Amino acid sequence: MRITADPAQVREIAKAAYVYGFPMVDSYRVQNAYFINPNSPERKGPWNEIHSAARVFTPADTAVQTPNSDTPYSMLGADLRTEPLVLMVPPVEKDRYYSLQFVDAYTCNFAYLGSRTTGNDGGVYLLAGPQWCGEKPEGITEVITSDTDFALVIYRTQLRGANDLGNVEKIQAGYIAQPLSTFLKKSAPAPAPAIDWPAPLTSEGQKTSLRFFDLLDSQLAFAPVMTSEKDIRARFASIGLTGGGAFDSAKLGTEIAEAFKAGMADAWAEFDALKKDKIDTGQVTAGQLFGTKEQLNGNYLYRMAGAVLGIYGNSRQEALYPALATDSDGVPLTGTDEYTLTFPPGQLPPVNAFWSVTMYKLPESLLVDNPINRYLINSAMLPDMVRDPDGGLTVYVQNSPPEPGKTANWLPAPTGPFTVFMRLYWPKPDALDGSWQPPKLVKVG
Repeated sequence: MRITADPAQVREIAKAAYVYGFPMVDSYRVQNAYFINPNSPERKGPWNEIHSAARVFTPADTAVQTPNSDTPYSMLGADLRTEPLVLMVPPVEKDRYYSLQFVDAYTCNFAYLGSRTTGNDGGVYLLAGPQWCGEKPEGITEVITSDTDFALVIYRTQLRGANDLGNVEKIQAGYIAQPLSTFLKKSAPAPAPAIDWPAPLTSEGQKTSLRFFDLLDSQLAFAPVMTSEKDIRARFASIGLTGGGAFDSAKLGTEIAEAFKAGMADAWAEFDALKKDKIDTGQVTAGQLFGTKEQLNGNYLYRMAGAVLGIYGNSRQEALYPALATDSDGVPLTGTDEYTLTFPPGQLPPVNAFWSVTMYKLPESLLVDNPINRYLINSAMLPDMVRDPDGGLTVYVQNSPPEPGKTANWLPAPTGPFTVFMRLYWPKPDALDGSWQPPKLVKVG
């Protein structure tokens, strides 16, 4: 592969392409496991079908980092190359939260349906790809358009406890997706060409393998150049990343290959600095890492950080994710110590739906196996928890069980390093504007 640019320039552009493209390649890794690889232990099923599970994520679920274990998921991997999909949403009882999050191949959240945005009465919606230019058919509530040929719709349905799974399953059965031609009772258009999907990299492989750029080029093929990104896509094309799917890192010359590798390392150095200096200190919150392309406004480093720390995170209006990465003294958290997390009276997270506090082991950012199979504390558990004498609530965050009488408030930790994420679903204004602040983990003793 002949690239005539100066190696220093290649390094700079490769870094920009890596930051821009990491969410796309990592999302492909996840969706390959969900919808493409028939042998994947994480497989959901084919494209353009809704795949529901009336259960929550456990430590056995490893495809997605910082998984949500609050809401059973339904997943729809949408291939929109041939024709739009019609999504039917059933009525859901008024006091149960649910949402449909629409995520494009860039991992931008381009639309929402559900309790916050459209209410609980249900509806019929059209999901179209970037090439579709038809009129809204009769019977369709709203047309939703993706900037990329492939999109992901993540359905979350609130679970109120183990005895509520049957109710969730009934709601999930009412989530229906069908091609527009089926909805209109017309003949289907000719199918899109079959794709010879490349093998994804592992999470670790994405950090150093030059095949990352092969995968990025293959994903750009399904992401038509947006007017606002003509210049940056032209820069990528200058080093062979045209979106034609033909980039082959194995054919790079030695000097240019080293420049690409150095660009990858530069990207991770920039991410590490952002995490250490801004995210871990609370100057940049998780709510700033997710959103529409307009909300992210070309901040591709934030978009990369969102994918690294918790891909497919909600936009802040739908859910806030306060991260508790250190204790009250700024020291990283470890299971060799014990901590308390105390909500003073009247200071529980302010939400319209519900809240949770979830434990993740590091560096994997996955749920923690423990003897009581408890991966989080959430508001549905409040009736069974023990209140402080003043009416507040203290959660005991530690590896070993707390003393008798406190087990109901125990959030089990691993033996090594960990982080804790709070989730506030449908946050109230005082959470969104910062009037309410999450408490700190306090090291015992």
